[in-house]
Amino acid sequence: MTQPELSERDLAVLELAARTFTGPGPRERAVRERLGISPTAYFQLLNALLDDPRALRHDPVTVARLRRERARAREGRD
Repeated sequence: MTQPELSERDLAVLELAARTFTGPGPRERAVRERLGISPTAYFQLLNALLDDPRALRHDPVTVARLRRERARAREGRD
């Protein structure tokens, strides 16, 4: 059985994650304007997508980069 495709919201989250922002302000504004959700909800969705094989297939470069960043951040907390 194949998994359903990513939702439009999931694709929009990945698209925003792939963009480069100059700081947290512009990203937070883009999240609120484009997705209509809080930055906290955005990061929760993004974190879940990083573990989703469909997201990796859709945008392997972005997902791999963000997985590395997440792993480094976790190592820094240990």
